[in-house]
Amino acid sequence: MYQPEHFIETRPDILHGLIRTHPLGLLVSNGPEGPVADLVPFLLDVPEHGAARLRAHVARANPHWRRIAEAPEMPVLVVFQGVDTYITPSWYETKRETGKVVPTWNYAIVQVRGRARVIEDAAWLGRQIRDLTAAHEAPRAEPWQVEDAPARYIEVQMRGIVGIEIEVTEIAGKWKVSQNRSDTDRAGVAKGLEADIGANADMAQLVRRFGGV
Repeated sequence: MYQPEHFIETRPDILHGLIRTHPLGLLVSNGPEGPVADLVPFLLDVPEHGAARLRAHVARANPHWRRIAEAPEMPVLVVFQGVDTYITPSWYETKRETGKVVPTWNYAIVQVRGRARVIEDAAWLGRQIRDLTAAHEAPRAEPWQVEDAPARYIEVQMRGIVGIEIEVTEIAGKWKVSQNRSDTDRAGVAKGLEADIGANADMAQLVRRFGGV
C-alpha cells in the first residue's frame, strides 16, 4: 500500500477500531491461477500476549479455503475499508487564494497480512458463529441468538462452512483525511462535508480529529 508520511496510522487502538467498525474484509490470497478475493465478515481477537488473530468462516462450496489449505505457507491479505468520500476543491480556502487546487478522495483503510489456516473443528466453528452473531446482534433490542434456531438445523448448516483463522504478522493503516492540506483548507473540508446534504459526516469527524480543526 502506498503510504505518504502524512497519512500513516500505526496506533493499535485506531487500527483495531476500524476493523471492528467495518468488519467486512476483502480476503485476498494467491495461487497458481493468480489472486482470488472474497468479502468475508471477520472477528478480531487481540490477546494480552502474542499475535492478534482474525477469525472468519466461508461456505464449504467456496474453493477459496481449499487454495489456502493447499498453500499454508503463502501469506494472505485482508483489506478493511473504512469511511470514504469525494472531496471537492470548492471547499478549500486555497481555491479562493490561488485557484491551484484539484479534487481528491478521502478514505481510511487497514490492510492486514498474515498466515492463514483452515479449521473444520465443530467446536471452533460453533464458537465462531456464536461470537460473530453476538457481536452484530448486541445493539438490537431483542438480539437473535444461534440457540434460537433448532439445534439440528444449526448442525446441518455448520456442515456447510469452513473456518479460517489468520495470525496477524503485519498491520498497516492509512488515514487520508486532508492532513496534507493547510489548517484553513481542512476546516473548509470539514465544514463542507457537514453542510453538504448527502456528504459523509463521519469523514468530517475524521478530518477534524486527525487535522486538529
